[in-house]
Amino acid sequence: MLKPVLSLLLSGCVLLVEVPVSAQDQPDIDCQNAQTQMEMTYCAERDFAAADEVLNAQYKQARQVMKAWDADAMAEFKGAEDALVAAQRAWVGFRDAQCTSVGFQAHGGTMEPMLIYACQADLTRTRTEELKELTDVMDGI
Repeated sequence: MLKPVLSLLLSGCVLLVEVPVSAQDQPDIDCQNAQTQMEMTYCAERDFAAADEVLNAQYKQARQVMKAWDADAMAEFKGAEDALVAAQRAWVGFRDAQCTSVGFQAHGGTMEPMLIYACQADLTRTRTEELKELTDVMDGI
């Protein structure tokens, strides 16, 4: 008796699996005028992805500057690149944990992912500025 019910439940779960969307299948959403929660979440995710792309470019530049610093430094002053890598790894963990906690404002609700993406985008933009400042200072030394 349980097998047909279990089979029906499992087949229903297969229908709920998220399918990757190709670039040409991206929804045409005006993020300046998002109306539904799904649209707002999509836009928040897109905003985070854009901020993350800028962060990755700035991190790459900062890492190159630190590597150059290490190349020119005396042995006892080397380690700038390693310190940056460790800091960035720790920061990613902090960002994700912090934003997960922010999401608890709407935990289990449809708004939770939007809150998490928005938090990640904000913290990512802040981190990008920090890396830019660090890069500028170290590049000027």
